Amino acid sequence: MAKRLWILAFVVVLIASGVFGCGQPAAPSQGEDEEAGGAEAPQFDGEILVGIMVPVTGSEATYGQDMENAMKIAADEINAAGGILGKELKFTLGDDGCDPQMCTAAASKLVSSEVVAVLGGYCSGATIPALKIYGDAKVPFIITAANSTELIKENPGWAFMINSPGYHQADAAADCFEKLGVSKLAFVHQGDGFSENLAELTRDEWLSRGHEVVAYDVVNKGEQDFSSLVTKIRSSGAEGVYWTAYHADGAMLIMQLRQGGYTGEITVADGSSSVQLLEIAGAAGEGVYCTSPPVVDYLPAAQKFISTYNAKYNQEPGPYAGLAYDGTHLLADAIERAGSTDPDAIRDALAATDKFETLCATVTFTPENVLEESNFMILKGEGGKWVLVE
Repeated sequence: MAKRLWILAFVVVLIASGVFGCGQPAAPSQGEDEEAGGAEAPQFDGEILVGIMVPVTGSEATYGQDMENAMKIAADEINAAGGILGKELKFTLGDDGCDPQMCTAAASKLVSSEVVAVLGGYCSGATIPALKIYGDAKVPFIITAANSTELIKENPGWAFMINSPGYHQADAAADCFEKLGVSKLAFVHQGDGFSENLAELTRDEWLSRGHEVVAYDVVNKGEQDFSSLVTKIRSSGAEGVYWTAYHADGAMLIMQLRQGGYTGEITVADGSSSVQLLEIAGAAGEGVYCTSPPVVDYLPAAQKFISTYNAKYNQEPGPYAGLAYDGTHLLADAIERAGSTDPDAIRDALAATDKFETLCATVTFTPENVLEESNFMILKGEGGKWVLVE
């Protein structure tokens, strides 16, 4: 009997102490909490709202989503370090759909949301109409991908481009074709603000170097049949073709050029730098070159970012992820240097940026608010992937 009473008393003690999970465990001490969960979360004094304007619908949605993902990683890092001016960085999204009308609507929406600045801008033709909206509202705009020189002409002074401008890409393309031994070049664009501008810049650069332009053509977006264009390019004697538009249609052109017997060099511009171009083109994509924005895979400083991106999104970062990440950190730095969210102060701080180190470049802006030095690299399609040439 005494033994049974002893066992019963022991069970009661166990239940009271929570061993069987019926009671609440005691709160851990401060030291125990830090060991289990790391440092305490920062205490913020309000928030700073920033707009993201990228395409998350339409044919270029993959790029836009990738840029948004990278910006969120940067924001997590900034907030973990105490935020901006002690405030939490928050985002609100505007989908520009890579379309001028959608972009105008997205910009108006972001301005009405009273954002202190905007990050993004992928398609140049769609981004151009937003410049006036942000300028009129005095909203600083860091353009993280679009790079047509038309953006420079239309910029009222509130936009800053961290992807090298079109004339840097024209130089890179001309260098690429010269190293491939090409002297007769054909151009194909789609008549939009980005691809036509780049084709014109590269054509002029090519001619200034004493070479020939033997074909210069525009095709419609979504075109499926390039047979007449293939015949024209073959008949022109072109030793190289430069496609300056986007990846989906570019892949179709590449396939039909190879199927039609064209054996010359093919290079695509940064609008086609997605690996999806190679996936769609298949075997025809082997040996195709690309004038590309800085790809994080080939940047030693980006390895931590790549690991974080892979862990968070279970995929590889795309071609504009690094620039999107950099733009977010650049904005945070500018606001800190400005000491406030006053728009004029932020704009002035951005303009005064001098040798700010990022993953993709050392950022110093010219009086036109573009990068002083080119950050383009040359890639080549091999085995269904882009590999670094230089």
